[in-house]
Amino acid sequence: MKIRHYTEVPPENVAEKGAERAKIRWLITKDMGAEHFAMRLFEIEPGGCTPLHSHPWEHEVFILEGEGYVIGSNEKLAFKPGDAIFIPPNEVHQFLNPSSKTVRLLCLIPYI
Repeated sequence: MKIRHYTEVPPENVAEKGAERAKIRWLITKDMGAEHFAMRLFEIEPGGCTPLHSHPWEHEVFILEGEGYVIGSNEKLAFKPGDAIFIPPNEVHQFLNPSSKTVRLLCLIPYI
């Protein structure tokens, strides 16, 4: 069993094309012994976004702080703290923060 505070993990800029003012912290990874899933903390500054993208795995998201939108293939849904979001495999998606406060969300993905 392992515990570490999220501030022990330095934030990295989300490098994918289309990301703006978004950082990621890889909280739980294979290096810690997690063989099946990774846990990431995204911090999206006001006016920022993740890239519009898709991939062949599902992921689960939990909104910790802030309000914004998740863009899907055919929809734009508002989110707020406490919301849980499921994104199925191959669905195009993007997180947007049009607000004046930072959005913080946990995102869990499988290792494929």
